[in-house]
Amino acid sequence: MTNFAEQMKQHFKQNSKTKEHSAHTAKVHSVAWNKDGKKLASGSYDQTASVFTLDRDRLTREFSCKGHTDSVDQLCWNPTNSEVFATASGDKTVRVWDGRSGNCTSTINTKGENINICWSPNGQSIAVGNKEDLVTFIDTKTFKPRAHEQFKVEVNEITWNNTNDLFFLTTGLGTVQIYSYPDLKLIQSLQGHTANCICIKFGNRGKYFATGSADAIVNLWDLSELVCVRTFSRLDWPVRTLSFSHDGLMLASASEDHFIDISCVETGENICEVPCDSPTFTVAWHPKHRLLAYACDDKDKYNRDTGNVKLFGLSNESSSSS
Repeated sequence: MTNFAEQMKQHFKQNSKTKEHSAHTAKVHSVAWNKDGKKLASGSYDQTASVFTLDRDRLTREFSCKGHTDSVDQLCWNPTNSEVFATASGDKTVRVWDGRSGNCTSTINTKGENINICWSPNGQSIAVGNKEDLVTFIDTKTFKPRAHEQFKVEVNEITWNNTNDLFFLTTGLGTVQIYSYPDLKLIQSLQGHTANCICIKFGNRGKYFATGSADAIVNLWDLSELVCVRTFSRLDWPVRTLSFSHDGLMLASASEDHFIDISCVETGENICEVPCDSPTFTVAWHPKHRLLAYACDDKDKYNRDTGNVKLFGLSNESSSSS
Protein backbone atom coordinates (compact mmCIF):
# COMPACT_ATOMS: atom_id res chain seq x y z
CA MET A 1 0.00 0.00 0.00
CA THR A 2 3.03 2.26 0.38
CA ASN A 3 3.43 1.94 -3.37
CA PHE A 4 -0.12 3.24 -3.78
CA ALA A 5 0.65 6.25 -1.60
CA GLU A 6 3.77 7.01 -3.64
CA GLN A 7 1.82 6.63 -6.87
CA MET A 8 -0.82 9.06 -5.64
CA LYS A 9 1.81 11.54 -4.48
CA GLN A 10 3.21 11.54 -8.00
CA HIS A 11 -0.27 11.71 -9.50
CA PHE A 12 -1.19 14.83 -7.53
CA LYS A 13 2.14 16.49 -8.29
CA GLN A 14 1.06 16.35 -11.92
CA ASN A 15 -2.63 16.97 -11.19
CA SER A 16 -2.62 19.63 -8.50
CA LYS A 17 -4.65 22.27 -10.28
CA THR A 18 -7.87 23.70 -8.82
CA LYS A 19 -10.60 25.52 -10.74
CA GLU A 20 -13.15 27.80 -9.13
CA HIS A 21 -16.72 27.98 -10.37
CA SER A 22 -19.27 30.60 -9.43
CA ALA A 23 -22.21 28.84 -7.79
CA HIS A 24 -23.97 31.07 -5.26
CA THR A 25 -24.22 34.57 -3.82
CA ALA A 26 -23.44 33.41 -0.28
CA LYS A 27 -21.52 30.72 1.60
CA VAL A 28 -21.70 27.18 0.20
CA HIS A 29 -22.65 24.63 2.87
CA SER A 30 -22.74 21.37 0.92
CA VAL A 31 -21.45 19.75 -2.28
CA ALA A 32 -22.33 16.27 -3.53
CA TRP A 33 -21.87 14.21 -6.73
CA ASN A 34 -24.65 12.15 -8.22
CA LYS A 35 -24.34 8.40 -8.66
CA ASP A 36 -22.68 8.42 -12.10
CA GLY A 37 -20.51 11.45 -11.41
CA LYS A 38 -21.88 13.47 -14.30
CA LYS A 39 -23.47 16.09 -12.04
CA LEU A 40 -22.49 18.02 -8.95
CA ALA A 41 -24.98 19.83 -6.73
CA SER A 42 -24.26 22.51 -4.15
CA GLY A 43 -26.41 24.05 -1.42
CA SER A 44 -25.97 27.51 0.04
CA TYR A 45 -26.88 30.07 2.64
CA ASP A 46 -28.44 31.99 -0.28
CA GLN A 47 -31.44 29.57 -0.05
CA THR A 48 -30.72 27.86 -3.39
CA ALA A 49 -29.11 24.74 -4.78
CA SER A 50 -27.03 24.79 -7.97
CA VAL A 51 -26.47 21.92 -10.38
CA PHE A 52 -23.34 21.55 -12.51
CA THR A 53 -22.52 19.05 -15.23
CA LEU A 54 -19.01 17.63 -15.57
CA ASP A 55 -17.45 17.23 -18.99
CA ARG A 56 -13.99 15.72 -18.58
CA ASP A 57 -12.36 18.33 -16.33
CA ARG A 58 -14.82 21.17 -16.74
CA LEU A 59 -17.82 22.00 -14.56
CA THR A 60 -20.65 23.88 -16.23
CA ARG A 61 -23.40 25.41 -14.12
CA GLU A 62 -26.76 24.35 -15.55
CA PHE A 63 -29.33 25.98 -13.27
CA SER A 64 -30.24 27.23 -9.84
CA CYS A 65 -32.95 25.49 -7.81
CA LYS A 66 -35.12 28.07 -6.05
CA GLY A 67 -37.95 27.62 -3.57
CA HIS A 68 -36.46 27.41 -0.08
CA THR A 69 -36.95 30.44 2.14
CA ASP A 70 -33.98 29.78 4.40
CA SER A 71 -30.45 28.42 4.17
CA VAL A 72 -29.85 25.09 2.37
CA ASP A 73 -27.62 23.37 4.92
CA GLN A 74 -27.11 19.97 3.34
CA LEU A 75 -28.11 17.97 0.27
CA CYS A 76 -27.86 14.41 -1.00
CA TRP A 77 -28.50 12.56 -4.27
CA ASN A 78 -30.73 9.53 -4.64
CA PRO A 79 -28.21 6.64 -4.76
CA THR A 80 -30.48 4.70 -7.15
CA ASN A 81 -31.43 7.56 -9.48
CA SER A 82 -28.82 9.92 -10.92
CA GLU A 83 -31.37 12.63 -11.69
CA VAL A 84 -32.93 13.19 -8.26
CA PHE A 85 -31.57 14.93 -5.18
CA ALA A 86 -32.94 16.30 -1.90
CA THR A 87 -32.16 19.40 0.15
CA ALA A 88 -32.54 20.14 3.86
CA SER A 89 -33.28 23.71 4.87
CA GLY A 90 -33.79 25.88 7.90
CA ASP A 91 -37.24 26.73 6.52
CA LYS A 92 -38.57 23.47 8.06
CA THR A 93 -38.89 21.69 4.73
CA VAL A 94 -37.15 19.06 2.67
CA ARG A 95 -37.36 19.55 -1.06
CA VAL A 96 -36.81 16.94 -3.76
CA TRP A 97 -35.50 18.16 -7.11
CA ASP A 98 -35.32 16.97 -10.69
CA GLY A 99 -31.62 17.13 -11.56
CA ARG A 100 -32.40 17.56 -15.27
CA SER A 101 -34.65 20.62 -15.04
CA GLY A 102 -34.12 22.08 -11.58
CA ASN A 103 -37.82 21.76 -10.81
CA CYS A 104 -38.97 20.91 -7.31
CA THR A 105 -40.99 17.67 -7.46
CA SER A 106 -41.87 17.32 -3.77
CA THR A 107 -41.92 19.53 -0.68
CA ILE A 108 -42.06 17.78 2.68
CA ASN A 109 -42.92 19.84 5.75
CA THR A 110 -40.92 18.89 8.84
CA LYS A 111 -41.07 19.79 12.53
CA GLY A 112 -38.00 22.00 12.82
CA GLU A 113 -35.08 23.77 11.18
CA ASN A 114 -33.24 21.08 9.26
CA ILE A 115 -29.46 20.81 9.34
CA ASN A 116 -28.57 17.35 8.01
CA ILE A 117 -29.93 14.87 5.48
CA CYS A 118 -29.06 11.51 3.97
CA TRP A 119 -30.65 9.10 1.49
CA SER A 120 -30.73 5.40 2.31
CA PRO A 121 -28.55 3.21 0.05
CA ASN A 122 -31.60 1.31 -1.26
CA GLY A 123 -33.26 4.60 -2.23
CA GLN A 124 -36.40 3.95 -0.17
CA SER A 125 -35.95 6.46 2.64
CA ILE A 126 -34.62 9.91 3.41
CA ALA A 127 -33.57 10.82 6.93
CA VAL A 128 -33.43 14.47 7.95
CA GLY A 129 -32.31 15.88 11.28
CA ASN A 130 -33.19 19.25 12.79
CA LYS A 131 -31.70 21.61 15.35
CA GLU A 132 -33.75 19.99 18.14
CA ASP A 133 -32.13 16.56 17.50
CA LEU A 134 -35.30 15.15 15.97
CA VAL A 135 -34.76 12.86 12.99
CA THR A 136 -37.60 12.39 10.52
CA PHE A 137 -37.71 9.40 8.18
CA ILE A 138 -39.40 10.08 4.84
CA ASP A 139 -40.84 7.38 2.58
CA THR A 140 -39.60 8.08 -0.96
CA LYS A 141 -42.60 6.39 -2.59
CA THR A 142 -45.06 8.85 -1.08
CA PHE A 143 -42.60 11.57 0.03
CA LYS A 144 -44.37 11.74 3.36
CA PRO A 145 -42.88 11.34 6.85
CA ARG A 146 -43.00 7.72 7.98
CA ALA A 147 -41.53 8.08 11.47
CA HIS A 148 -39.97 10.58 13.87
CA GLU A 149 -37.26 9.80 16.39
CA GLN A 150 -36.38 12.26 19.15
CA PHE A 151 -32.84 11.74 20.43
CA LYS A 152 -31.68 12.80 23.88
CA VAL A 153 -28.20 13.77 22.71
CA GLU A 154 -26.96 16.44 20.33
CA VAL A 155 -27.13 14.90 16.85
CA ASN A 156 -24.63 16.30 14.35
CA GLU A 157 -24.64 14.02 11.31
CA ILE A 158 -26.65 10.95 10.31
CA THR A 159 -26.12 8.11 7.86
CA TRP A 160 -26.95 4.52 7.07
CA ASN A 161 -24.34 1.84 6.56
CA ASN A 162 -23.95 0.57 2.99
CA THR A 163 -26.23 -2.43 3.57
CA ASN A 164 -29.09 -0.34 4.95
CA ASP A 165 -29.58 -2.31 8.17
CA LEU A 166 -27.78 0.05 10.57
CA PHE A 167 -28.29 3.74 11.26
CA PHE A 168 -25.44 5.87 12.62
CA LEU A 169 -25.34 9.28 14.23
CA THR A 170 -22.52 11.42 15.59
CA THR A 171 -23.15 13.16 18.89
CA GLY A 172 -22.12 16.08 21.03
CA LEU A 173 -20.77 13.57 23.56
CA GLY A 174 -17.98 12.55 21.18
CA THR A 175 -19.70 9.23 20.49
CA VAL A 176 -21.00 7.40 17.47
CA GLN A 177 -24.35 5.80 18.23
CA ILE A 178 -25.36 2.78 16.17
CA TYR A 179 -28.98 1.71 15.82
CA SER A 180 -30.61 -1.23 14.13
CA TYR A 181 -32.76 -0.22 11.18
CA PRO A 182 -35.68 0.10 10.72
CA ASP A 183 -36.60 -0.54 14.37
CA LEU A 184 -34.01 1.95 15.71
CA LYS A 185 -32.86 -0.04 18.71
CA LEU A 186 -29.54 1.16 20.16
CA ILE A 187 -26.91 -1.48 19.46
CA GLN A 188 -23.73 0.24 20.50
CA SER A 189 -22.26 3.59 21.42
CA LEU A 190 -18.65 4.04 20.32
CA GLN A 191 -16.55 6.43 22.38
CA GLY A 192 -14.13 7.64 19.76
CA HIS A 193 -13.43 11.28 20.55
CA THR A 194 -12.77 13.60 23.48
CA ALA A 195 -15.01 16.34 22.09
CA ASN A 196 -18.08 16.86 19.91
CA CYS A 197 -18.18 14.25 17.11
CA ILE A 198 -19.17 16.26 14.05
CA CYS A 199 -19.11 14.20 10.85
CA ILE A 200 -19.22 10.62 9.60
CA LYS A 201 -18.64 9.01 6.23
CA PHE A 202 -18.63 5.44 4.89
CA GLY A 203 -16.19 4.11 2.34
CA ASN A 204 -17.67 2.59 -0.81
CA ARG A 205 -16.22 -0.83 -0.05
CA GLY A 206 -18.10 -1.09 3.23
CA LYS A 207 -14.95 -2.00 5.15
CA TYR A 208 -14.37 1.28 6.93
CA PHE A 209 -16.13 4.39 8.11
CA ALA A 210 -14.51 7.57 9.36
CA THR A 211 -15.52 10.15 11.97
CA GLY A 212 -14.29 13.69 12.50
CA SER A 213 -14.45 15.66 15.71
CA ALA A 214 -13.97 19.00 17.42
CA ASP A 215 -10.86 17.39 18.96
CA ALA A 216 -9.28 17.82 15.46
CA ILE A 217 -8.94 14.05 15.14
CA VAL A 218 -10.20 11.78 12.35
CA ASN A 219 -10.82 8.18 13.40
CA LEU A 220 -10.95 5.28 10.95
CA TRP A 221 -13.23 2.47 12.11
CA ASP A 222 -13.38 -1.15 11.02
CA LEU A 223 -17.08 -1.75 10.41
CA SER A 224 -17.02 -5.51 11.06
CA GLU A 225 -15.19 -5.17 14.40
CA LEU A 226 -16.47 -1.70 15.37
CA VAL A 227 -13.01 -0.73 16.55
CA CYS A 228 -10.87 2.27 15.70
CA VAL A 229 -7.95 1.02 13.59
CA ARG A 230 -6.28 4.30 12.66
CA THR A 231 -6.14 7.94 13.69
CA PHE A 232 -5.34 10.93 11.52
CA SER A 233 -4.21 14.03 13.39
CA ARG A 234 -2.81 16.49 10.85
CA LEU A 235 -5.51 19.10 11.35
CA ASP A 236 -5.46 21.61 14.20
CA TRP A 237 -9.12 22.70 14.07
CA PRO A 238 -12.44 20.83 14.42
CA VAL A 239 -12.92 18.38 11.56
CA ARG A 240 -16.01 19.50 9.64
CA THR A 241 -16.19 17.22 6.61
CA LEU A 242 -14.91 13.89 5.28
CA SER A 243 -14.96 11.99 2.00
CA PHE A 244 -13.57 8.65 0.79
CA SER A 245 -12.26 8.35 -2.76
CA HIS A 246 -14.17 6.07 -5.14
CA ASP A 247 -11.77 3.17 -4.55
CA GLY A 248 -11.91 3.61 -0.78
CA LEU A 249 -8.14 4.08 -0.61
CA MET A 250 -7.93 7.81 0.12
CA LEU A 251 -9.64 9.95 2.74
CA ALA A 252 -10.06 13.71 2.47
CA SER A 253 -10.69 15.69 5.66
CA ALA A 254 -11.09 19.42 6.17
CA SER A 255 -11.58 22.04 8.85
CA GLU A 256 -10.76 25.66 9.52
CA ASP A 257 -7.14 24.82 8.71
CA HIS A 258 -6.09 26.36 5.42
CA PHE A 259 -5.59 23.02 3.69
CA ILE A 260 -7.51 19.83 2.97
CA ASP A 261 -5.70 16.71 4.14
CA ILE A 262 -5.66 13.72 1.76
CA SER A 263 -4.38 10.56 3.43
CA CYS A 264 -3.83 6.93 2.52
CA VAL A 265 -6.55 4.93 4.27
CA GLU A 266 -4.52 1.75 4.77
CA THR A 267 -1.33 3.32 6.13
CA GLY A 268 -2.36 6.75 7.41
CA GLU A 269 0.36 8.28 5.25
CA ASN A 270 -0.11 11.81 3.98
CA ILE A 271 -0.59 11.88 0.20
CA CYS A 272 -1.38 15.50 -0.52
CA GLU A 273 -2.47 18.79 1.00
CA VAL A 274 -4.86 20.97 -0.96
CA PRO A 275 -4.15 24.62 -0.07
CA CYS A 276 -7.11 26.80 0.93
CA ASP A 277 -7.39 30.47 1.82
CA SER A 278 -10.18 30.00 4.36
CA PRO A 279 -12.08 27.33 6.31
CA THR A 280 -13.49 24.39 4.35
CA PHE A 281 -16.86 22.97 5.37
CA THR A 282 -17.67 20.47 2.61
CA VAL A 283 -15.66 18.04 0.47
CA ALA A 284 -16.76 15.28 -1.93
CA TRP A 285 -14.66 12.89 -4.00
CA HIS A 286 -15.92 12.09 -7.48
CA PRO A 287 -17.49 8.58 -7.62
CA LYS A 288 -15.19 7.45 -10.46
CA HIS A 289 -12.22 9.79 -10.78
CA ARG A 290 -9.55 11.38 -8.60
CA LEU A 291 -11.31 14.71 -8.53
CA LEU A 292 -12.29 16.44 -5.31
CA ALA A 293 -15.10 18.99 -5.14
CA TYR A 294 -15.10 21.35 -2.18
CA ALA A 295 -16.21 24.75 -0.98
CA CYS A 296 -14.59 27.24 1.39
CA ASP A 297 -15.72 30.26 3.32
CA ASP A 298 -14.00 32.54 0.81
CA LYS A 299 -14.52 36.31 0.69
CA ASP A 300 -13.92 38.84 -2.06
CA LYS A 301 -12.02 42.11 -1.57
CA TYR A 302 -15.19 43.69 -0.17
CA ASN A 303 -15.48 40.87 2.44
CA ARG A 304 -18.52 39.41 0.68
CA ASP A 305 -19.02 35.66 0.30
CA THR A 306 -17.79 34.44 -3.08
CA GLY A 307 -20.13 31.42 -3.13
CA ASN A 308 -17.70 29.41 -5.25
CA VAL A 309 -17.43 25.67 -5.76
CA LYS A 310 -13.94 24.31 -6.44
CA LEU A 311 -12.62 21.26 -8.24
CA PHE A 312 -9.17 19.87 -7.33
CA GLY A 313 -7.16 17.18 -9.10
CA LEU A 314 -7.02 18.69 -12.58
CA SER A 315 -4.01 18.25 -14.81
CA ASN A 316 -1.44 20.99 -14.42
CA GLU A 317 -1.33 21.17 -18.20
CA SER A 318 -5.08 21.77 -18.65
CA SER A 319 -6.24 25.16 -19.85
CA SER A 320 -7.66 27.61 -17.35
CA SER A 321 -11.42 28.20 -17.35
CA SER A 322 -14.27 28.70 -14.92
